[in-house]
Amino acid sequence: MARRVVVTGFGCVSPIGLTAATTWEALIRGVNGITPITHFDTTGFDVTFAGEVRDFDPGVAMDRKEARRNDRFVQMAVVAAREAVEHAGLAITPDEAPMVGAIVGSGIGGIQTIGEQFKVLYEKGPRRVSPFLVPMMIPDMASGMVSITLGAKGPNWCAVSACATGADAIGESYEIIRRGDAIAMIAGGTEAAITPLGIAGFASARALSTRNDDPAHASRPFDGDRDGFVMGEGAAVLVIEELEHALARRAEVYAELIGYAATADAHHITQPREDGEGGVRAMTLAMQRAGLAPDDIDYVNAHGTSTPLNDRTETRAIKRAFGERAYQVPISSTKSMIGHLLGAAGSIEALFCVQAIRESVIPPTINYERQDPECDLDYVPNKAREAQVRVALTNSFGFGGHNSTLILRAYSPNGR
Repeated sequence: MARRVVVTGFGCVSPIGLTAATTWEALIRGVNGITPITHFDTTGFDVTFAGEVRDFDPGVAMDRKEARRNDRFVQMAVVAAREAVEHAGLAITPDEAPMVGAIVGSGIGGIQTIGEQFKVLYEKGPRRVSPFLVPMMIPDMASGMVSITLGAKGPNWCAVSACATGADAIGESYEIIRRGDAIAMIAGGTEAAITPLGIAGFASARALSTRNDDPAHASRPFDGDRDGFVMGEGAAVLVIEELEHALARRAEVYAELIGYAATADAHHITQPREDGEGGVRAMTLAMQRAGLAPDDIDYVNAHGTSTPLNDRTETRAIKRAFGERAYQVPISSTKSMIGHLLGAAGSIEALFCVQAIRESVIPPTINYERQDPECDLDYVPNKAREAQVRVALTNSFGFGGHNSTLILRAYSPNGR
């Protein structure tokens, strides 16, 4: 029989907070984390703003020397993972370490290090390239360093599915526990792509908003005047655990994971299908696997990137998956406040679903000012909404045609 899987801890680093608690408090207040870029000189760039993590100190979770040998995306993963494990009160003992795993994904990996070391290569020659280049740039080093730092010796690998990465890391961790290969998993995503190469690349692809004169209003999911997504950075990690193990150690249970599905569009490298077929199947399969109907869903945390195509397509997908319920279920895009965290988006949005369930508050979609006739659902505009949330569904879609859906539910001993 498949094991029940629950969330017992979480941690994050975001553009609006350096912990899960401070991020949530700011999110509910509608705080905007989008500002002019300070990480590098943006002279000559078409896009000059993003959702940066400010005042980040990897030293809260890593030795200073070790931190310098790791890219920023790894540093943030370790900080978020340590917070999550401490929040869960999970002691990874020598006896249990082989059954505690880590899947912390990244869509891009160490692009900061790659950019810096290319410059070294061309200006100073190959012998001056850092011996830490390879471990600093490979995406799996987030999971690797989380495992090394926390002593988790169970399944340890890296999900990479573009902007669905964080959701897939949690979903695959859920499946690992369900089949009995781990008693707990440290799962999530991390990204630090606000670099010259990262911003230039996405801007050249015409994916980013260009509201350089008004960054605070640039990320506007589902709004009629949206013009592209806003890059964000950060990390979010959940501790998910076999229910019986959590109860045995008297852990607090924050929510239960009850559904996961991943599908592919098989359509285009960057664009979703206009009819949202892949997203429809992901949502429908996740609900079926959870034993739920659309009427059972109390909140949808949308992928909601603020691009013209995504928001229109996702709205269509929700309508097809939910039927008439689509017009009653509250939907919001938290990317309106923190930007698009790419490989960390799915995990931070899953975390927000857990907190919405616990706090009975639905975060808003800020900057929603003008309705798009093709986006006509309830996007919880501009202000958080108090509401009982027993079941939350979150969507994550990515370049390459990836679609992933997670479903979380308020924990009940009888599983209902």
